[in-house]
Amino acid sequence: MTTAALEPRAGRRCHHRLNSLHSAHYFSPDLGTELAAIGVTHPRAVNFAVRSAALGAVGPGAVAAAFYNFKYELVAEHVPAVWRTASPEQVLAARVRAVDANLTRLLGKEALASDEMAEAARLALRATEACSRSARPLYAAHADLPVPEEPHLAFWHATTLLREHRGDGHLAVLMSAGLDGLEAVVTHTATGKGMTPSWVFTTRGWTREEWDATAGRLRERGLLGADGELTERGVALREEIETETDRLDRAPYEHLGAEDVARLTKLGTAFARTALAAGAFPADLIGKG
Repeated sequence: MTTAALEPRAGRRCHHRLNSLHSAHYFSPDLGTELAAIGVTHPRAVNFAVRSAALGAVGPGAVAAAFYNFKYELVAEHVPAVWRTASPEQVLAARVRAVDANLTRLLGKEALASDEMAEAARLALRATEACSRSARPLYAAHADLPVPEEPHLAFWHATTLLREHRGDGHLAVLMSAGLDGLEAVVTHTATGKGMTPSWVFTTRGWTREEWDATAGRLRERGLLGADGELTERGVALREEIETETDRLDRAPYEHLGAEDVARLTKLGTAFARTALAAGAFPADLIGKG
């Protein structure tokens, strides 16, 4: 019996499907409700707290470094002040409650209790067995958290690990490519797959002036055209970045194997489509506008 080789972009496709479901909780009203119950009400404080809580009560430097594309001054407005309102342990517990409520609302109780959800959890958790902690702070911190017992929460936990594992590696590639946080955002938005500028200004703390200055630097480097579109060189650089990210993130999917990666991608796609149809994300989140 021969084992099928893993197709070069199979891990990327699987990650993107799983990350869609993982990321939905950041835009969920349930997250705001649960964090408000423990005293955290500002939307930016909520975001910084829930994603960095696994690191402990860290300061703004650690959060800005790990998140990469958020303006430091915005982070410093809320961190470490948020830890005086709620401890990391309280935030993590509230996050799980929010995810539970969000997935129940988006997917329905029948899907959460299905054999498919249990299978997705099993496969995703097995993939995480090959993740590496080395130079991956957000992944490593989340990997130290316990795996929830409920299949849908275990699945979400595994998608978190896979997301942060790829994300930490991706930041190393961006640094190697010579793109700082805002340059990375501007070039990603130019692909049509990243956040719109208005969402970047609202959530990342950058101003229109800083965006325009960054676009100017990218034009000088030949990565962005006068029309704001990526040049051939820019397109090639973004693809090189994704390909190198694939390489650094290959181990979990090789460990899982081509057949099970395909199965996990299929399951993740089905769940993500249901969530999208239920309004998991704002309509104006992605694009160049």
